[in-house]
Amino acid sequence: MASELNPAAVYTDFQGLTALKAGAREQSPEALRAVAKQFEALFLQMMLKSMREAGEGDPLFDGEQTELYRDMYDKQLSLDMSEKGIGLADVLVRQLQMQSGDKPAVGKELTVPQRLNSVFSPAVAAAVAGKTTAVTADEIAASPEAFIQRLWPLAEKAAAKIGASPEALLAQAALETGWGKAVIRRPDGSSSHNLFNIKADRRWDGEGVAKQTLEYRDGVAAKEVGRFRAYDSFAASFDDYVNFLQSNPRYAEALRRTDDPKAFVRSLQDAGYATDPAYARKIGNILDRGVVADATAALKSPGQRTLS
Repeated sequence: MASELNPAAVYTDFQGLTALKAGAREQSPEALRAVAKQFEALFLQMMLKSMREAGEGDPLFDGEQTELYRDMYDKQLSLDMSEKGIGLADVLVRQLQMQSGDKPAVGKELTVPQRLNSVFSPAVAAAVAGKTTAVTADEIAASPEAFIQRLWPLAEKAAAKIGASPEALLAQAALETGWGKAVIRRPDGSSSHNLFNIKADRRWDGEGVAKQTLEYRDGVAAKEVGRFRAYDSFAASFDDYVNFLQSNPRYAEALRRTDDPKAFVRSLQDAGYATDPAYARKIGNILDRGVVADATAALKSPGQRTLS
């Protein structure tokens, strides 16, 4: 039997989806009700987020920390509203129960995911069914918190290959892309998915994208046009980043210091990964910021790790 809506289970998107997936595997009326309640809570959360984005903001108090805690407040507010109910869950239950009257050819009753697929969009139904969807450029650019949450599974997988911490890779990618807002784009406007701004040198036989960049030569900054690698996905960017470091002998020292995130990025700078003399310090500042610690702490909490 499915449990009632658990406040802690919908406080974040990740954990809310975990509960949805678990409930969708059950075929009882209680499971249907629990899934509908979860959708109601997530719907309210998205509605509040849209209302915030439509506002002009507060020029005096707006900032990343303010946005982080305001988002946490909105999530809790949507949770409280869904506990009282706005009627959406009842509508969903009735609609989904109607779908159960349609018998498939094999004569079995439709499962909860099948009913959801007939009511909601394929993306929503896929999330409830437990299927992973590709990370998009718009998702990671939404906020620093979203950047960390959406890319965490990819960073964790890549970091494990070189013995580094996911936080170090995410902080580096955040600096290189302005928290996802400045990922290099192709001429048609689509994302290059290049999170680490690796250039397309003669060793690269894949797609490349030209872009103006700021380089430091003998301590003097100058604008240059560089050619950068382009990938089909952010997952491919993480994979190539690992391969790039492992295949270049000059990064051997950095790979020996992956147990210390700041020492790791300092070694990358010393090896010539970037020409900016403040490159390692800037990444260290990102690692020290509260948004990184808060977001990663939530992801490491029990029940939070659901994406892959």
